Amino acid sequence: MAYYKHHIFFCLNQRRAGEACCADHDAQAAFDHCKTRIREAGLAGPGGVRVNKAGCLDRCAGGPVAVVYPDEAWYTFVDKSDLDEIVESHLKNGKIVERLLLPPNVGR
Repeated sequence: MAYYKHHIFFCLNQRRAGEACCADHDAQAAFDHCKTRIREAGLAGPGGVRVNKAGCLDRCAGGPVAVVYPDEAWYTFVDKSDLDEIVESHLKNGKIVERLLLPPNVGR
């Protein structure tokens, strides 16, 4: 058994000179919200979910971006309700939120 069932990494990277980046989409607030929701749902800790900060995940054009491992589900999101859906559907119930998946061709 893995120490954590899932890791969700949030890109918090800030780029210079107006380049597209997740920090421009209030990624820190999204990270904070997700971390709170995971705790409230009782999913935090060993055997559950770990919410992690990440530097650039190199998918800037789709920002903001978060990725769930080991499922390799790359998400983009608009607001807290999208994050709540990821927590409830994917991280709690194991069902990937298809409508929020980042298309595979979106990069930097």
